[in-house]
Formats: sequence, C-alpha cells, structure tokens
Amino acid sequence: MMEHEELNYVELPACDIEATQKKVQSASGRILKAGFGFPGGGRFHFADPGGNEFAVWTDVEAPGTS
Repeated sequence: MMEHEELNYVELPACDIEATQKKVQSASGRILKAGFGFPGGGRFHFADPGGNEFAVWTDVEAPGTS
C-alpha cells in the first residue's frame, strides 16, 4: 500500500496567482509560504484570520513564482 503525505489545507485554483495573493493579503490573510514555482505552475500558501490553511495554485508559470 502506498503511503501519502497528510494534507492539512485546501487547494484552490487561480489564473492570476499574483493578483490572488494581493487580494488574500488585503482581506487579512497571512502568507505562510510565498509564491514558488514548480514544473508546470506555481503555488503559495496562506492562512485566513481563523488560522485555516489554504494553498492557491496555477498551471501558468507566473512572474514571482519561480
């Protein structure tokens, strides 16, 4: 049986990851992991004011995610 990493966050898709990160910050979201790239896209993690963790990802290589 294959073991999987336990995920404690919800992933949300976005077309424009930079604009989404700005909206998250303006809505009192706290960036946990700044934007980073991976083959085929990019992602950042944030927490809402209640402490819940989310990841926003895109399949578009955007500036600031590499």
